[in-house]
Amino acid sequence: MQDTLDDQGLRIFEQSIDRRSVREPLQYITGAQEFWGLPFKVTPAVLIRVPETEFVVEAALKAVSGIPAPVIIDLGTGSGCIAVSLASGLQQAQVFAVDRSEKALEIARQNAQRNGVADRVPLPRGRPVRSLRGTGPARSGRCDRNEPAVCENRRPDRLQPEVRDFEPEMALIAGPEGTESAEKIILQAPEYLKERCPLIMEIGVGQTEALKKIIQGPAGTGRSRS
Repeated sequence: MQDTLDDQGLRIFEQSIDRRSVREPLQYITGAQEFWGLPFKVTPAVLIRVPETEFVVEAALKAVSGIPAPVIIDLGTGSGCIAVSLASGLQQAQVFAVDRSEKALEIARQNAQRNGVADRVPLPRGRPVRSLRGTGPARSGRCDRNEPAVCENRRPDRLQPEVRDFEPEMALIAGPEGTESAEKIILQAPEYLKERCPLIMEIGVGQTEALKKIIQGPAGTGRSRS
């Protein structure tokens, strides 16, 4: 069976081909991405999550296994895919989704509504983590972290054009070393987590040792409990 495109459909198809020919991500062209088996709206205001990000969801589900009503903080939520996926899988959980970008928060809000979890995914405004003060989760839950992780000096050389030229810089660039945002979160995390509560981080390639040193602190003294 063959379908015939009308004039409008043909124009949309040709425009989509033109956009993809300059390496614009297909997800931005279609405005959609599947994550954790759920549908999500995506726009150039948010990162396109790679499949490996689903490991963050797996780790979080394991971390809160057995906790009746966990409180979870998702920092740098972007499209809300992690927060919404966790809320969808944990019916008693409350997942605070935080982002510096108001445009990203609006997309996350729409995705929470689309997937039926808007009542359990509050979206505080402002910079993480300070915007959570007074909202209730401090020292009562665990935390995802999806802050920027790309080094300023290496961005043009290391990233694919789809990422470098189209995804939001605010969500990509962490600073000269690529670990600046992670360090801020690591140092603030103990204020918001219960004792022995995990901080689950998605980090950039090659950042493991640098972040270990930040967590251990000067001379391995362990300045962070996360």
